[in-house]
Formats: sequence, C-alpha cells, structure tokens
Amino acid sequence: MSDARGLRLALFTDTFAPQVNGVARTLERLVTAVERRGGAVHVETVEAPGADPDLRVHRASSVPFWAYPQLRIAAPSAARAAARLARFAPTVVHATTPFGVGLAGRAAAQRLGVPFVSSYHTHFGAYLDHYRLGALQGIVWPFFRWFHNAGRMTFAPTEAVRADLAAHGIRGTRLWGRGVDGERFSPRWRSAPMRTRMGAADGDFVVAYVGRLAPEKNVERLLEAMHIVMARHPGRVRLAIAGDGPSEARCRALAPPGTWFAGVLSGRALSEFYASADAFVMPSETETFGNVVLEAMASGLPVVAPDVGATTEFAHEGTALPCAVRQPWAVAGRVEWLMRDAGLCEALRARGLAAAAGRTWDAVWERLLGDYRAAAAVACGAPLPSSVAGAPPVSRAA
Repeated sequence: MSDARGLRLALFTDTFAPQVNGVARTLERLVTAVERRGGAVHVETVEAPGADPDLRVHRASSVPFWAYPQLRIAAPSAARAAARLARFAPTVVHATTPFGVGLAGRAAAQRLGVPFVSSYHTHFGAYLDHYRLGALQGIVWPFFRWFHNAGRMTFAPTEAVRADLAAHGIRGTRLWGRGVDGERFSPRWRSAPMRTRMGAADGDFVVAYVGRLAPEKNVERLLEAMHIVMARHPGRVRLAIAGDGPSEARCRALAPPGTWFAGVLSGRALSEFYASADAFVMPSETETFGNVVLEAMASGLPVVAPDVGATTEFAHEGTALPCAVRQPWAVAGRVEWLMRDAGLCEALRARGLAAAAGRTWDAVWERLLGDYRAAAAVACGAPLPSSVAGAPPVSRAA
C-alpha cells in the first residue's frame, strides 16, 4: 500500500455521500484511501438531506438543480472557503467540478497559493442537448479551458476522455482510472430471493440496468428494446432497473409490463441485484467511464455495451457485446443472442471477470497519489517524480 503521509488534500465537489452516483461513490473511496494511507482530507461540498455530521466535511447551503432535483447546487463564498483552507493547511486542492463548489475551490487555492488540480467526470457538453440547453454549446469549452488550465493537472477517467480534453486545449492531462471491489461485486452474491423480487421464475432470463434514470442515459431506448424482446419471448424475460432520477416517471410509464423498479440500492442489496441477473445492458453513450459496467462484469454478467465512447476501453469485442445502443432493434438482437447462446454468455462472463480483476483500486490510488505528489513538487519548482515521467507536460499556471 502506498504512503500518503504528509498529504493534506482539500477536496471541492458538488456531489458527495450520502448522494448515490458514480462520482460521489468514487470520491468517498478517495477520502478513505488517503486516510488509510496516513494522509488527511478536508471536503467542501453541498448540503444533503440525510448527511451525517462529519468534522472533515463542510457543507454549503444548496438548492435542488431545476433540471435534476436529485442533484443540488451551491455557490459558496471563496473568501470563507479560503479561511477554512488556511486553517486546514492543504498541500493540494482538488476540484471535481467546474461549477459551484469547484469554482470556490479554484479561487480559494489561488488566494492561498496552494497547488490546484481538477478532474473531469461528466460530459457536460453532451448533456446540453438532452436538457434543451444546446445554445450554450459555444461557451462550454472556452469555459472549461479557463477553469482547468488554472491548475497543474486535470484528471480524466479514461484515455479516450483524456485525449478529448487535450484536443480541446486542456493542459496537463492525467489518467485517473477506476477500479472495482471484487469482494463487493462478485457472482457469489447471486440470490434466489433477489430473483424472486425481480419477478423471475425458474428458467427466466433477467436483464438488468443500474444507473440514473435521466435523459442522457438513453434508458428509453432500452425500454423500447425490451418491449421487442418480450413480445417475441412472452413470459420468458424480465427487466430489473435499479436507480432513480428525473426521468423515473416517464420510464415507469414506458416500461414493459412486469418491469421491476428497485429504486436506489446499496450494500448487499446492490451486490445481489447485479449477480442475480443474467445480462446487463448499458444504453448510455455519454459515460466518462461507466462504473456500473465494470461492476456488472465483476458480478459475472455478460454485458451489452455501447460501441462508441469511454466504456469501449474495457467493455469491447471479447469482454462484452458492443452495440449501437441508440437503436432498440440492435439492443433487442443482442439480448436475444445472449438468451439463445449459453456458450457465448459463459465466454463473456469469464472474459469480463478477468478484465474486472485487472482493475484494482490499489493500483488506481497508487497512480493518483503519485500525481498529487507531482503537483506539489511542481509548485516548488522541483522536477517531476519518475512515476509520472513521460506523461504530458504539466501546466505551471497558478
């Protein structure tokens, strides 16, 4: 295990536990990883209903985001944030969003002269059309360049996203990948009671989806595909969905009869949900990584995944069934292929499990902590550590 002693990380984020999404879960893991390795963490985030008091976490007053009430937005004072940082004395400030809390983190780091890094988690530009905000496309990348190039590094979850950021003029890009917990997500969690909750009888084929129910996730195309499959195979197929979001009511209205909406799951219930299905479909092309796809693979599920986008770096021909997920007929065909070909399912399970096993969180944290050390070293004018030698140049902007 790498050593984080001496690291004092100030994390600025618009989403954090107890919120349930891929970014919040990753950041919660990051805090735990730094502290277990001897470092210290201070978190600045939004207030959230149900959040437990935590001296490490400062929560700014927030309101629900109008287009997505499950998310909250805040505009904290940079001066007050800087005062809190001065007391914490961070060695690195990391902002995970270019809005709200992230803007306060950027300004506070500049006020104090503390090394600043950022990360890119969401294809905001791709989301605009889904939320009828396409008129803002012209200002997205200039704004992102202004925000991210103020720091010494910008972290991307996949090489595809890193290359895209660099192509748009974001300097000092680094890869901050994702891992999967092989104990939490495993075929051993398959559960007969969970399959009963899914509505599955012996011999039924259960298709699962885990994630937000939101326009950019393309869930409606999955529902159309499952209507096709169920019409061709009446009584043999079930669809189970875990998650919530602004499109939940519409998804419920469009879903095939018998679809089980499990709501937001966590802990053992989520582990059993994955492992108790027979296939997983990811209909979204807008992922910057796709944590749920990796979790499904680790759970032993054959996966139908987009044939474009960031998920193709680990869910591709051989480990998954790539598919034009915007075409319901194409998705339906992939599901039916899995239903009739047990050998293919078994091969995809084995390859998916092997791919997931190679993505450990320890390796992820080792690389990220090395980059944090590099950011602090650059701030002092020291050469980059050998662990990041050969990576793209680091911006020395304040």
